[in-house]
Amino acid sequence: MAIRVAVIGTGNCGSLALRQVITDPRFVLTGVWVSSSAKVGRDASELAGLDETTGIRAVSDLDAIVAGEPDCVVYCAMGDVRLKEAMAEVRLFLAAGVDVVGSAPGVLQYPWQVVPDKFIERVEEAAQQGNSSVFITGVDPGFATDLLPLTLASTCQSIQQVRTMEIADYSTYDGVTVMFDVMGFGNPIGEFPMLFQPGVLSIAWGTAIRQLAAGLGVEVDEIRDSVEQEPAPEDLEVAAGRIGKGTVAALRFQIEGMVGGKPVIVVEHVTRLRADLRPDWAQPAHPGGSYRVEITGEPSYFADIVPTSEHGGAPYAAILAAAARIVNSIPDVIAAPPGIRTTLDLPLPTGRGVVALG
Repeated sequence: MAIRVAVIGTGNCGSLALRQVITDPRFVLTGVWVSSSAKVGRDASELAGLDETTGIRAVSDLDAIVAGEPDCVVYCAMGDVRLKEAMAEVRLFLAAGVDVVGSAPGVLQYPWQVVPDKFIERVEEAAQQGNSSVFITGVDPGFATDLLPLTLASTCQSIQQVRTMEIADYSTYDGVTVMFDVMGFGNPIGEFPMLFQPGVLSIAWGTAIRQLAAGLGVEVDEIRDSVEQEPAPEDLEVAAGRIGKGTVAALRFQIEGMVGGKPVIVVEHVTRLRADLRPDWAQPAHPGGSYRVEITGEPSYFADIVPTSEHGGAPYAAILAAAARIVNSIPDVIAAPPGIRTTLDLPLPTGRGVVALG
């Protein structure tokens, strides 16, 4: 029997997840929630960029989604700038007996030692009340910072450091809130947005650091973070808008999990709006961007992962991968015990159910 699924949020990730839910025979769509009044009443297929009509119209009422009796919701609403609201919405679904998979709130990827216990306990209580489970993932933080490095680490006899990297050109990415409000592109040099306020990187990617540490069986003593900015040499026009000369056009930030005084687990991001900016920073394996896993050990690894798509550039392909990872996890999350689930306690994902012939 097909799994009943509702989709919450139809932005860059949500719309791609919605497309798979509609077209994948493992699922049947029960509802779509949107935050924009302009999308209310539109057919789900239109929001997913499909031609056929589903008969499911978008709503802005979460209670209406619950009333549709989904087995699971795909939660892709904005969580970066509305963490409190996102956490409350996830708890609402869990308490109602609806499993949750999604891209937000990011802290639920692996919240232990990252957020206060009281927030974790509220989610766990809602999950126990509804006998439901929640799994939050993505690309980075997500499978590029847990599933991929842990798979390689399982073949090592010894490890000194695990480093994961996103090296990307965001000039084609049109997520205005993320680009300007979260990452601060277009800001004066030295003006730091929310993401780069003291300690925020260590929370946002602390989930990745702590989950890798748990998988490797080590204790992180301290998490350190740092950021560098690079100005635009001239005015730039990118998908998200205009970047003025002299304002932020490239970023490099790093989060280090210290074990015994050494950076054993490192997450590094190099994000440019033009390929020639800061050539001394790490370069992608493919124009547009790549993900990289570097393991220093025996054996050592240097693995580049290059997502591509016929329908968009590297940022699009990465978001598509995140959406697929989320949707493909639905059967395992439904089968899992109630509570917060992570990559460490779900079965190994294999791509079951997505082979398409012809």
